[in-house]
Amino acid sequence: MDALRFHWCSPPDTGQATPTDIYKIGALDMGEVTDFVQEAEELGVDSLLFGISNYLPDPLPVLGALSQVTDRVKFMLAYRPGLMSPTLFAQVVNTLAWMSDRRISLNIVSGISPAEQAGYGDFLSHDERYARCGEFLEIIRGLWEDKQPMSYDGKHYTLKDASLGLGHKGGGRPEIYISGASAVAQQTALASGDCWLRYGDTPEGIAKASKPVLDGGTRVGTRMHVLARPTREEAVAELARLMRNPDEDHEAWIRKWVDTTDSEAVKSSYRLADGAKDEWLSPFIWTGAVAYRGGPALCIVGSYEEVATYVHSYKAAGVSEFIFSGWPTRDEMRNFFTHVVPLIRRLEEQEPTA
Repeated sequence: MDALRFHWCSPPDTGQATPTDIYKIGALDMGEVTDFVQEAEELGVDSLLFGISNYLPDPLPVLGALSQVTDRVKFMLAYRPGLMSPTLFAQVVNTLAWMSDRRISLNIVSGISPAEQAGYGDFLSHDERYARCGEFLEIIRGLWEDKQPMSYDGKHYTLKDASLGLGHKGGGRPEIYISGASAVAQQTALASGDCWLRYGDTPEGIAKASKPVLDGGTRVGTRMHVLARPTREEAVAELARLMRNPDEDHEAWIRKWVDTTDSEAVKSSYRLADGAKDEWLSPFIWTGAVAYRGGPALCIVGSYEEVATYVHSYKAAGVSEFIFSGWPTRDEMRNFFTHVVPLIRRLEEQEPTA
């Protein structure tokens, strides 16, 4: 079996001190971002996810700049179809592929908030956004598969003789991750993606939900948080410290936002958290921060050995990739790659050979 791949989510700032802090927005310090990314590269992070939202800097120029101050770490670009024509998007990604020596992958997100989408002039329903996403992916893949000049007549896009002078560096195309928890998200991943990306759950929960995707030959990845310490007692004590003096107004704001979202991924994470016993979905998955941080905040917690064993157990459930975060995220990234990843690699070495 292939080795598990470990990505990290690049924070919108220097990384929140606790799970309950309000996001720090309204500024971009490229010096801090560069410092974070360069340490991630030194630690051996596979890719860094750069999200997209109206409260975040636009990831395209940020990744262009970061590609010039790094050599190995890859960048996972989150993008929503509908913000840019597919031809122009393929052109931009091709340019980034040349700037970064092909260190670009795509995390295609159809949108999670009708209110936020409306701010960009997009008023499509959940399933209509995925239908547009399917057309978008069909076009950009066609351009990357050298079906040029390319004409297309769909419900959402119409093109005539589209062609690009600058192809993807080295030919081919970037890896494509499709995010979402709905059936239509899975169908889109099967049709046009390399990996279906979803928020966390237990290994058993993910195995059950992922069966159609795995049976169709598409990889599965999950987005979660992690907190590992030398002992379980230290890890649980750290949770208690992080949750002191929570911002209840922020929790109320998040809950109100969840009520307005049409994202099955977000809603399913809240259902898991609401149904957890004493904030524990399993002995190693803590749900207490979901109320403050949303779907990605399901957190694997334990000693270095416990976390390594539990993360490795997802492999048998069909998961091949993780996108992690932590609190504070830079410290936890350092902790995870220094103390936990070597233990996981040791477990992988002990796997039976085919």
